[in-house]
Amino acid sequence: MTHPYSDLPATAFWRPSVAETPAANVAGIYRPKFPLPADAAIATAGSCFAQHLGQALRRAGLRVLDAEPAPRGLPPQMARQHGFDLYSGRYGNIYTARQMVQLLDEVQQGRADPDHVWMAADGRYRDGLRPGLDPEGLDSPAEVLAIRQRHLQNLAPMLRQADIFVFTLGLTETWRCRATGRVYPSCPGVIAGQFDPARHEFVNFRYPDVAADLVAMRAALHRFNPDMRLLLTVSPVPLAATATGGHVLPATQWSKATLRAAAGDFADAHADVDYFPSYEIVTNPAARGSFFEPGLRQVTPTGVATVMGLFLAAHGLKAQGAAQAAALDDPDELICEEALLEAFGE
Repeated sequence: MTHPYSDLPATAFWRPSVAETPAANVAGIYRPKFPLPADAAIATAGSCFAQHLGQALRRAGLRVLDAEPAPRGLPPQMARQHGFDLYSGRYGNIYTARQMVQLLDEVQQGRADPDHVWMAADGRYRDGLRPGLDPEGLDSPAEVLAIRQRHLQNLAPMLRQADIFVFTLGLTETWRCRATGRVYPSCPGVIAGQFDPARHEFVNFRYPDVAADLVAMRAALHRFNPDMRLLLTVSPVPLAATATGGHVLPATQWSKATLRAAAGDFADAHADVDYFPSYEIVTNPAARGSFFEPGLRQVTPTGVATVMGLFLAAHGLKAQGAAQAAALDDPDELICEEALLEAFGE
């Protein structure tokens, strides 16, 4: 007797492909939809976990674009604290698809939005759309806007060059300006600015919102380069805190499930969009939590090395050894605004 399950490969069954397979060697979990040529120009953006991805792609010898390289002589750690060498542009962490769409629209328009300059407690000024950069702050709103204007001008040619855009979805929860609809990477008042419930509102994007934003993101990227392909991932890093009023654990699972479903459906619908299961690799039950640091949020160097090893191997590229990957992917070196919320729960 035969039935639809009779001739399926081992990867279709939980016991041989998960329960009896080491978490670091999940064969067949990713089959790329399109190749990753050695000479392809790659752009990266997304939530904090995406910083690992850019590092690994560079180490594999791939051409990762950098529209705003660090000034010569600036120490690496200081460069990262100022937003250099994190992604293909100095845009800081982009946690939501809506934030990415709004940035692409701003680049297309070529004008810095003047409505989101924040003042910190020390009287210095920050860009509210990337408040984690410039830790010492800037002298004036005019300086903030001038630097942002150069930022936008630098991104446009980079986006026109990009063959593949890698975006890591991180959150559904965010804070939004009521008047303009602009979303922020950090709640006003956490790093800089002042929270005002009359001006700022909490939003938790639903599946239709994320799906629509992915459509808008692809369209915006194609305005720069009609042949650009999109590679989506979902960050495995749990929420540091939730503003829903509920428990952070179900809030995290709800958020990640929403992002995963939207990304998967969108990739299935478009030949030029692929999905890589970094979220599934890190949260694989076979790992028994070993891919997370003791705080259960940051991914361990071994977890990062596993994710990137499986990705590169699927594309026929060689990953560096785990020891070297661990030395370069220290979770303490990540620049992450959301992690600041952990202090409020102590």
